[in-house]
Amino acid sequence: MTTTENVEGRSMDVYLASPRGFCAGVVLAVDIVELALKKYGTPVYVKHQIVHNPIVVAETESKGAITVDEVTDVPEGSVVVFSAHGSPPSDHEEAKRRNLTVIDATCPLVTRVHNEAKKYAREGKKIILVGHRGHQEVIGSTGQTDMTLIDEREGIDVPEFEEGDAEVAVLTQTTLSVRDTAAAIDKITERYPSALVRNDICYATTNRQEAASQLAEVAEMVLVIGAQNSSNCNRLKEVAESYGVASYLINGPQEMDSRWFNGITRVGITSGASTPESSVAAVIKAIDPKNVIYVGQGDENITFRLPAELQATQKTAGIHTGTRR
Repeated sequence: MTTTENVEGRSMDVYLASPRGFCAGVVLAVDIVELALKKYGTPVYVKHQIVHNPIVVAETESKGAITVDEVTDVPEGSVVVFSAHGSPPSDHEEAKRRNLTVIDATCPLVTRVHNEAKKYAREGKKIILVGHRGHQEVIGSTGQTDMTLIDEREGIDVPEFEEGDAEVAVLTQTTLSVRDTAAAIDKITERYPSALVRNDICYATTNRQEAASQLAEVAEMVLVIGAQNSSNCNRLKEVAESYGVASYLINGPQEMDSRWFNGITRVGITSGASTPESSVAAVIKAIDPKNVIYVGQGDENITFRLPAELQATQKTAGIHTGTRR
């Protein structure tokens, strides 16, 4: 049973996380697709979902973007945008063979991880990446150079390198649980005390998890608005649950179950870094609370620069990066 029936009219307060929703990297990626469509016309192909949210993907596709799974799915000579999660060098090589115009929408904070990996590899360090196997960001990062992946969901099996005195560098996926990643790093540094640890969890992930913690301290239930395949949304749900608070990950009010609200007077709401604000507003409207109380440090003021080839198009289109949608 998934219905909002009987939710309206109940006497509830909503505690709303701030920050929540779109981060600067997601805003940048969405703007890149829109500007590429304006500059090059339709269609523009997007390799992998531009961000992990079905509403955002559908909006870009309604404007003429075509989402594909592999670079080989893009017709030769076309324009392709690489998603915010980052891509391995093999994708760029295949794009060159197919004579594609590539616009890279990789989040700059993910690009930083790629650059760190290549730097430490040149220095001869053994690289360990803490991340979730199969996630698009991890596929992109592990493609940069040789490294060992530790997925804490599979157990923290720290490798024993043949060189007993090997220099080790530790990198992380940007959208992981802050707490779980710290536990994995502790295990690694137990074996390699001199390891160089680069905690690459991004500001948006950290801030949203902190706000989710504060929600869980005051709310009786937490709703995380976002997609099931969004890493940072799933981590927000886990944060709330770690406080013993029931938490549900939903795309919008159509997925709410009225039974969740039985006896509930304080509902916490947050959203992942790829969730549009319209989805949050729809959930709040369906609940129709007495009061909306903000929890957290407040909105972020971070923007990223567009690729050089789209900056002139931005000026004529009047799109300002960094705006919450």
